[in-house]
Amino acid sequence: MVVSNRKPLVEAMCPYRLVLEHVTSRWGVLILIALEERSYRFSELRRAISEISPVSEKSLTQTLQTLERDGLVHRDAKPVIPPRVDYSLTDLGREAAVQVRTLATWTERRMDDVQKAREAYEEARS
Repeated sequence: MVVSNRKPLVEAMCPYRLVLEHVTSRWGVLILIALEERSYRFSELRRAISEISPVSEKSLTQTLQTLERDGLVHRDAKPVIPPRVDYSLTDLGREAAVQVRTLATWTERRMDDVQKAREAYEEARS
C-alpha cells in the first residue's frame, strides 16, 4: 500500500506514529472530544472524562502536556489567586478532534457488527 508516489505506508507513517498514538490514546480521544465542545478548567475536564472512564490526575496532566506539546491543546494560565488554568483546542486540535469524533461515531455505529465478528471468531476457534 502506498500513501504517495514516494513512500510505502509503513515508511511514511514512522515519523507520525507518536502523534497518532497521542491523538488516539485512551485519554487523548476523550480530551479532544470533550474540548471540542468548549474549554474546561482542569478539575471540570477531569470530572467530564471520569463520567466515561475514571482518570487519575497524573494521567490527565501527562496527556494534556503531550497534546499541548503537539500543538493540539492550548493551556491558558491566568495570574489570579487561586490560580486558574483553562484548556482549549487550538485550530490544529479542532481539526484532530473532528477526525477523532468521526472514528468514535463510526465505532459506536458499527459496534454490533464488531461484536458479531468477535463471536464468530471465538466460535471458530473453539
